[in-house]
Amino acid sequence: MKQIAILGSTGSIGTQTLDVVRQHPTEFGVYALTAHRSVELLIEQALEFNPAVVCIADESCYPRLREALSDLPIRVMAGERALEELVTMPAIDVVVAAMVGYAGLPPTIAAIKAKKTIALANKETLVVAGEIICRLAQRHKVSILPVDSEHSAIFQSLVGEDMASVEKLLLTASGGPFRTFSLEKMQHVTAAQALQHPNWEMGAKITIDSASMMNKGFEVIEARWLFDIPVEKIQVLVHPQSVVHSAVQFVDGSVKAQLGTPDMRMPIQYALTYPQRWQSDVPRLDLFANSQLTFEAPDMDRFPNLALAYEAINRGGNAPCVLNAANEVVNLAFRNGKCAFLQMSDVIAQTMTKTTFIVEPTYEDYVQTDKEARRIAKEALNL
Repeated sequence: MKQIAILGSTGSIGTQTLDVVRQHPTEFGVYALTAHRSVELLIEQALEFNPAVVCIADESCYPRLREALSDLPIRVMAGERALEELVTMPAIDVVVAAMVGYAGLPPTIAAIKAKKTIALANKETLVVAGEIICRLAQRHKVSILPVDSEHSAIFQSLVGEDMASVEKLLLTASGGPFRTFSLEKMQHVTAAQALQHPNWEMGAKITIDSASMMNKGFEVIEARWLFDIPVEKIQVLVHPQSVVHSAVQFVDGSVKAQLGTPDMRMPIQYALTYPQRWQSDVPRLDLFANSQLTFEAPDMDRFPNLALAYEAINRGGNAPCVLNAANEVVNLAFRNGKCAFLQMSDVIAQTMTKTTFIVEPTYEDYVQTDKEARRIAKEALNL
């Protein structure tokens, strides 16, 4: 039985990972569950799956968690540093990194150093510190298996192929809820509108990132590191139907793609079972019902976040870290009604200009860069 630790078990990816476990209860054991502050759902999950360990990052929630699980043989932990300790426990085989944002970086680094297989859903880990993460994974001989549907599709299309034969990665994007909106109309969109994704069910932060296309920008950066490929060989295609999850174009002109319904349980299960494929109850793709598949170029004038992501990865150094930190600030501010939709890109661009640039950052540099960029972005919003 493969023992799994789920970082962020109460979020969208975490709950769907537990759906996969429910389908294969004799193959997967839930060794550890963690959450930021969703203590009641974490308690429900612990009562159902009886893990060896649970951890709540927000220490103010610890008393409630400890009390609720006091009659069970479950170790209860709290605090961000506890997450780093948890992932090193010897019984754990796979760490599902499903935490949202920069907070997922330290425990992922700790898990890699402990030689755990990483099922990576936290794209910010590679956005912020891709070079360090890949170097660590290589040094410790750790596999990083993508959970994002787009990167899983590319990964599946590359199985059995020589990377030298790859001409281009084709990264698809739904275009989000504002794909057809004019710039004038986008000036007045609300967070409630942005949270209505046309195809996928995701958490609030990533849904806003999808609406602004920052999520796709992050995925470009993530793909650059995951597949060790120059960014100029990564092309974004807007594909509103979300049937082709992504594809690879080869030097002979062939294109291999992975298709399926927009259901995250499919790439989650593939990451957990690779190199095997197991039975799943996800809805089957009906090609007769999806006979019209369209593709278009992204409009970077209306969605400048994608251009900012390309700028950050081309600049290198700590620029992607700045990009991520500023985006986390404006994303939350937009959700809280303190920032306009189009203003998000303006603040990110300002922050990238004003934050100290470091060509070859260390981990400590990333920590300081994150703090500096957040401060500058908040000042721009008068927060």
